[in-house]
Amino acid sequence: MNRTIVLLAALVGTTAASVAGPVAPIALSRGCPASFALEQGRCRLHTPYQDYASLAGAGVGGLKAGLPAFRDGFTPAQIDLGRYLFFDPVLSATGQVACASCHRPGHGFADPRALSVGVGGHEVRRNAPSLWNVGFLQKLFWDGRAHSLEEQVQGPLYGEREMGTTPGKLEAALNAVAAYRDLFSQAFPGTQSIQSTQVYTALAAFESTLVSLNSRYDLYAHGVHDALTTPEIEGLNVFRSFVARCGECHTPPLFTNQQIAVIGMPEPRGHALDPGAGAVTGIPGLRGGFRVPSLRNVALSAPYGHAGQFATLRETVGFYTGGRGHAVPKGEHLQLHWHIWEPHLSAAELDRLVDFLATLTDQTFLPATPTAVPSGLPPAT
Repeated sequence: MNRTIVLLAALVGTTAASVAGPVAPIALSRGCPASFALEQGRCRLHTPYQDYASLAGAGVGGLKAGLPAFRDGFTPAQIDLGRYLFFDPVLSATGQVACASCHRPGHGFADPRALSVGVGGHEVRRNAPSLWNVGFLQKLFWDGRAHSLEEQVQGPLYGEREMGTTPGKLEAALNAVAAYRDLFSQAFPGTQSIQSTQVYTALAAFESTLVSLNSRYDLYAHGVHDALTTPEIEGLNVFRSFVARCGECHTPPLFTNQQIAVIGMPEPRGHALDPGAGAVTGIPGLRGGFRVPSLRNVALSAPYGHAGQFATLRETVGFYTGGRGHAVPKGEHLQLHWHIWEPHLSAAELDRLVDFLATLTDQTFLPATPTAVPSGLPPAT
């Protein structure tokens, strides 16, 4: 290790070293996670939805719609290394914040707080979205500014209010841990010194395996009619109706069309309007626009909205029947998405929608949370 790395490690590793304990030797997995099969040394996704030829996102989404393009082809070792990195706070500047601090497995890989808290106790600007099925997404972050998992992971790593590190500090912290030097050589043969790009690859590899396509809804979609109750089927019918129009944006099987939509959602009290994708693209018509989130495991990922504005699913679905533009601040003239209107859903219909959304819960293939991470720091949970 060169002198620069040693010095940086000394600077950024003080907090970590003060609490880290000895770590038992770790051998990375040689097998693929559930839903993936090992083919020529790479993990490839296998799901019944690959048998369907219809395009996902077309129309209001038929039950047997096919999947969009997805990320796979990582090695088992890269995926397992990414799992350890995901839960290890050594990736942050303070050694106290991990990816899993804000994307908690037990909460649908989202955060039960409206706004997550990063290094130094700073609140971030937006709610942490769920990571389930993130490997299928073409736009990432609420404002859609990233277009690959490798690009996305750099946002929280280097965000001043999130993990607060830099590429140099990240590399120094990891190279200072003997266990990580060994693990990176397992996942990336020939590695002499850990590079930040390898960190991005490993995290992307792990996140690409967070696949949730085995809910009771999926059983129903594949032909098991009694997988849903009568109230849940009624909720599905409301969801797909041309009155509610939920399925036009939240199209099966991912329950998102991956587009940016301006819907006029309210901001938290005292917060100015978040321009969302409008600030990223410079397109006036996208002011206040955000990526349509997937509804997979949505019953687990409260609160809802780009800033966690709604505490419950019932509040959230109720917003959409409140009237076009009813929550837009005075003085703002947003170009609301064409399908936001006044469906006048009854209280019973809203209740059935909530019943249906609960059928999208599926954590069958929830990855194991490490009991210890290579840095010796307490893993995030």
